[in-house]
Amino acid sequence: MNIFDLPVLSSLLSAASAGFTALGALVTPVGAIVLVTLAVRALLIPVGVSLVRTDLARRRLAPRIAELQKRWKKNPERLQRETLALYASEKISPFAGILPVLLQAPVLTLVYATFTVHAVPGSLFGAALAGHFVAAPLVFAAVLLLIAVVAWLSRRAALRNAVTEPTALTRALSWTPFITVIAGAFLPLAATLYLAISSTWTLVERALVRRALTAA
Repeated sequence: MNIFDLPVLSSLLSAASAGFTALGALVTPVGAIVLVTLAVRALLIPVGVSLVRTDLARRRLAPRIAELQKRWKKNPERLQRETLALYASEKISPFAGILPVLLQAPVLTLVYATFTVHAVPGSLFGAALAGHFVAAPLVFAAVLLLIAVVAWLSRRAALRNAVTEPTALTRALSWTPFITVIAGAFLPLAATLYLAISSTWTLVERALVRRALTAA
């Protein structure tokens, strides 16, 4: 059974399809994706600001975290409890970084379904927005290259702004932005384009917000 055949999701998908078609008629189908992505990210600006504030708070707590690591290095469970307790006392969520991903997941799913189930027309340099990598490898390669460059810059920024000296685990986790590249290779072009715009927004937003909050 196709989950998008369920009445509620089917109605939502039909509305999204009509919305994309109408917006695409006013601008272009690609322009519609760009505008939707920018609108979603604009709504999430408060979340982005909160994440940077949390990161800066972690940096402020870096000496205390290092002290805990030194004190409880032979007791990982106690170290984890003490670290979480410190975060809780400062009202810092250790899972804050996944919030934008969770909030955007329904939108990305809707974009995916709209351009695959309803096959909303539109193209980018001749490549159908509903098409996949095998149908237009050159266009996909260009979009994926953009995502990869942004992922690399995001990784460098994450390591540069790490709370403590990057450990082996931190360095391994710093490669997680490249998951977006892998995901984009299997999605329709419309969804891959959404990922490219959104990841670029994230990189620029965090740099600007960090600079503004640091200078304040």
